[in-house]
Amino acid sequence: MKEESRKIALCGVSCALAVTILLLGGILPLATFCGPMLAMAALLPVRQECGTRMASAAYGAAAILALLLVADRETALIFVFFGWYPLIQPKILAMRSWPPRLTAKLLFCNLAIALAYGILLFLFRLGDLAGETSLMTALLVVLGNVVFLLLDRLLVRLAVLWQRKLRRRFFPHG
Repeated sequence: MKEESRKIALCGVSCALAVTILLLGGILPLATFCGPMLAMAALLPVRQECGTRMASAAYGAAAILALLLVADRETALIFVFFGWYPLIQPKILAMRSWPPRLTAKLLFCNLAIALAYGILLFLFRLGDLAGETSLMTALLVVLGNVVFLLLDRLLVRLAVLWQRKLRRRFFPHG
């Protein structure tokens, strides 16, 4: 029972930390993209300790709270569309060869970009995002893919860091 209570507390604290990071990301103009990335990292221990099911619930709660509380809609929607990547990352990493892995990662990234910015442009009518030229938009999508691949590597390293070093501090008898 004590272990289960600890896992539930980890879910709640990680979810609250993710939402707090997203709220700060909505305040600082440069943190529009950094906030969702850090919020994903905050939920990573939940996936490692509690499994995909509880991590999905924590992500869902954080995503709903982000949509309700975060003032910057772009930050909230980026988390909604990219924040569940750590949940599917182990399945992508389980693919044997690297070309299908890379294709799956880039497909996820580009689909998430298209959906998030499609909603921002057409549903929320944020016309100032549509003012860029097609060359600038293409460059931003390419850079977004590069950053996403770097985020993917970072999440793998953070999961290893959690397993090897940090886990003992939070779960000393596990």
